[in-house]
Amino acid sequence: MNVIKVSARSRTAAVAGAVAGVMREANRAEVQAIGAGAVNQGLKAIIIAKGYLAEEGVDIICTPSFVEVEIDGQERTAIRVLVEPRPQ
Repeated sequence: MNVIKVSARSRTAAVAGAVAGVMREANRAEVQAIGAGAVNQGLKAIIIAKGYLAEEGVDIICTPSFVEVEIDGQERTAIRVLVEPRPQ
């Protein structure tokens, strides 16, 4: 699965479009962010994507977790949000 990586400077509308597009193709998306600003942008984008998908009759749920990632040889803790359709 492709991971949608979000930074504090990411445009929420662009990330929301990516989340909705991945949901349409793969039926699940993974959003990853490091830092408070990035997490804020990521969550806002997921909320916008929820609206896009609701227009198509898709309700989503989100499962947050921590994940260890390596950046420039250093281990960092990221927030991972798994976005999936709500079971019927």
